[in-house]
Amino acid sequence: MIGAKLKRAFVSCEYSAVPRPLPALCAATAVALLIVLTGCRTPSEHRLDADKVAADIIQQKQMQALGQTQQFSVERPSDILRRRLLLDQNLPYASQASLGTDKLKTIEHWPENDYPKAEPSLDSVLPLETNKPPQLSLVQALQIGARNSFEYQTLKENIFQVALDLDLKRNEFRNIFAGQVESLISTDTTGDRTVSGTEYSGAAGLSRKLESGAQLSTALAIDLANLMTLGGASSFGIAGDATISIPLLGGSGRHIVREPLTQAERDVVYAIYVLERFKQTFAVQIASQYLGVLRQVDQVKNAEENYRRAVVSARRSRRFAEAGRLSQIQVDQAVQNELRGRNRWISATESYKSALDSFKSLLDLPPDAKIELDRAELEQLTAPVSETMADIMGEEEAGTKGQTPPADAPIELAAPSPKDAGPLEIDESVAIDLALDNRLDLQIADGKVYDTQRAVVVAADALGAELTLLGTSELGSRRSISSATADDAKIRIDKGKYSALLTLDLPFERTAERNAYRNSFISLERAVRDVQILEDQIKLDVRNQLRNLLESRESLKIQANSVIVARRRVKSSNLFFEAGQAQIRDLLEAQDALLSAQNGLTSAVVTYRVAELELQADMGLLKVDEKGLWQEYSPKENKNVKK
Repeated sequence: MIGAKLKRAFVSCEYSAVPRPLPALCAATAVALLIVLTGCRTPSEHRLDADKVAADIIQQKQMQALGQTQQFSVERPSDILRRRLLLDQNLPYASQASLGTDKLKTIEHWPENDYPKAEPSLDSVLPLETNKPPQLSLVQALQIGARNSFEYQTLKENIFQVALDLDLKRNEFRNIFAGQVESLISTDTTGDRTVSGTEYSGAAGLSRKLESGAQLSTALAIDLANLMTLGGASSFGIAGDATISIPLLGGSGRHIVREPLTQAERDVVYAIYVLERFKQTFAVQIASQYLGVLRQVDQVKNAEENYRRAVVSARRSRRFAEAGRLSQIQVDQAVQNELRGRNRWISATESYKSALDSFKSLLDLPPDAKIELDRAELEQLTAPVSETMADIMGEEEAGTKGQTPPADAPIELAAPSPKDAGPLEIDESVAIDLALDNRLDLQIADGKVYDTQRAVVVAADALGAELTLLGTSELGSRRSISSATADDAKIRIDKGKYSALLTLDLPFERTAERNAYRNSFISLERAVRDVQILEDQIKLDVRNQLRNLLESRESLKIQANSVIVARRRVKSSNLFFEAGQAQIRDLLEAQDALLSAQNGLTSAVVTYRVAELELQADMGLLKVDEKGLWQEYSPKENKNVKK
């Protein structure tokens, strides 16, 4: 439409029969052309400009919030593991939307032909092999979670959006330019004579809001009115005006005027804190479920071994019964134990499959995708325990463990010793201080107290009177077809119109403002309570995790000894059963005890490791980078170190 208007203007400029208005018309055309050239940009240019603005803001706020900048991109790579699994393993999916936005069919009138486009990642976290399920290590699972997680991506997009909101708030205090071009052809046949003519108008304006609350606006308009009848008269119009509005009472303070901008600045920091806190808890959740799946794998292995032992015991019992050495009752006990063993094995297998599916869903991978976890991760955790158990068994075989005290000797219950405590079993007061200093969600809650305090100030300002000074000036005059016979307009300062207006809005009716002011104090109380509630919850979480660490450490030692005892019991029960000095029930109970002890030992190892990670997250000290990799906290060095 603008192009058509410009074309009509150029045509009129070229073929007009009246020479006098040509300079004015060409001036108006030049203004119109300038507006078009500076104001028309492609959608792609606007999008890229928004990306740059948001990236600059995020980088600035990362430095403010975290003391460092991190790589940040709201665009997610197209070749994430989710899509690769869907395609490579030929898994069913509902539509192209399941594969990503770059796979969507372009609809009619789509603004950008090459966007969204495929964004390949620079590195492949998990290469896929043909006809073989991929095996994920814990490190790979953390990286995949950072790339695939829907919630992770949503929080990144939230940061991007609040950054654009901040840019919009900043824009209110920038120079705002506006422009308009019009071309009008009209014919009036209502009078005694038909009147036809054309109007060409171009207008440009500038406005700005100052942090004091004052608002400035200026405008310049150029007109050309040309009659095609009544002798072809024409007239050139030019007019300029300026307005300033200055609040003197309510709404006049810099802290009042800038409040929306101040809040928008803080909202970006809050969004960054939310993402960082999520990265900590999400990494712990991934590790917890990863080790939980491996624990299920170990339970499947233990259940399988127990089932095999039960089958062997049932066979032996039948053979002994055939030889007349065992009663039918004991045979039935062995057979029942075999059936229980099979049931446990099947149940453990299905529980493992369910746990693996839940883990895949945590990473937002297709539940029907075929993946495996690296069992070496659990073996690394259990290796120190296995070495300790081997040492204990060696002492028992060598007879160097010491003599058993008499049964009537005084009994002294030994409390858990801090001698063999882990590195993260630190003093409770130190752990709480670290948590209160580093928990980002607590910093957000505390920051919102300050936000609500400012809201009280703004609400109080709205209660008072409003006094506004308004000044305007108008120079020159506009032209239309009705004034085409007038002389050309000129801008003369001595011929302008000037006015000043002082408006006082008395605070007679302030019911809404009064209620808002009172409610602002209630909001402040709630914000303070939120801090207190979260502070108490943080202390409770830290104390509980320290207890979990101690309990898990003691449980680990107890379960290790239980496994040693259970193994010895199974071995001796077998020997006594072979010698006819024990019943089948003794052997079956020993086998059940071994299964329970083995499962308990694995659970204790996993629980202790997860408690270490959860404590670091509860203290806000588990640092996670943009790739999902963590750096654990070292109390000895009082810093985060890579593991």
